[in-house]
Amino acid sequence: MNRWFMVVHTILRPMIRLLFPTKVVGWENVPEGAALICPNHASGWDPIIVGLNMPRNCNLAIMAKDQLFRIPVVGWFIGKLGAFPVKRGGNDLTAMKSAIKSLQEGKRLLIFPEGTRVEHQGDTDAKAGAVVIAARTKSPMIPVYCGPKHKFLRKNTLVFGEPYNPVFAGRRPTAEESQHAAGELLRRIYALEEVDGWK
Repeated sequence: MNRWFMVVHTILRPMIRLLFPTKVVGWENVPEGAALICPNHASGWDPIIVGLNMPRNCNLAIMAKDQLFRIPVVGWFIGKLGAFPVKRGGNDLTAMKSAIKSLQEGKRLLIFPEGTRVEHQGDTDAKAGAVVIAARTKSPMIPVYCGPKHKFLRKNTLVFGEPYNPVFAGRRPTAEESQHAAGELLRRIYALEEVDGWK
């Protein structure tokens, strides 16, 4: 377990839950051990809200855009929390290896399948990276809906859906199979939008 993450989680969680009141639904869908936590990405607050509303002992690794690691102090801080950089817009083999290693160690990997912030479903094509990582590690993908763009003091529901384990014809998915599975993953994520934990 990452003790630094657990300490920061304990300190910041009450503050974040006060600023962004959040009800968590479906955590029981997340299996023990390795899994890809795959939320939609509408806001820069998403990684914080998702991470701090998971249990503090969730053993989390985080794939984060490499630009964050170039910011003094911020890069060091998120690295201590278990984040590692990924270059957007291409195949980042180093990030892929870090993701695979995290899952092989039994961690849960927070990864945003859309690859960038997206205001509305369908504004960008699904990215196949999460599917490829899941297939190589035989880890389930957990679709997560974390809400639209977050506003202070606005009620929000964080929904963890049932594990998604696509089946492929061969040992590894073809590019077409990966893309199809990525599209289905996004469909499952946004299908959770209708769940309201406050009712």
